[in-house]
Amino acid sequence: MKRKTWQRDAVREALADSPGFVSAQTLHSALRDSGSSIGLATVYRALNDLAQEGEADSLQQEGESLYRACTPGSHHHHLICRSCGKTVEIEADAVEAWAREVAVGHGFTDPSHVVDIFGVCADCAQKRGPAGR
Repeated sequence: MKRKTWQRDAVREALADSPGFVSAQTLHSALRDSGSSIGLATVYRALNDLAQEGEADSLQQEGESLYRACTPGSHHHHLICRSCGKTVEIEADAVEAWAREVAVGHGFTDPSHVVDIFGVCADCAQKRGPAGR
């Protein structure tokens, strides 16, 4: 575990306040807007460290890394709105069984996986109306 710094704490808190996945640049802008002097490179480092330690989830979207605070030590999956970025953690026992079965079927041991399901949340779908669905 990395040592505790005010920068890591600031990034952790800002990430926890974000409703969905955010980029380092977006998080950096929010921190700067709130008066922080934190640098962008420090935000990138802190997000990477938090992801490696299991305190943040990360995913790639359109070539960019996005991050979200998560519960350390809990394996979960996400529903992610393509429109607003709203993210919901979900349990998916069927996915767990399927991943193990596929791995074993191909002679793999110690499988791990990441499952993120992208769609449009109910609020965004309602804003779009019937034609936008």
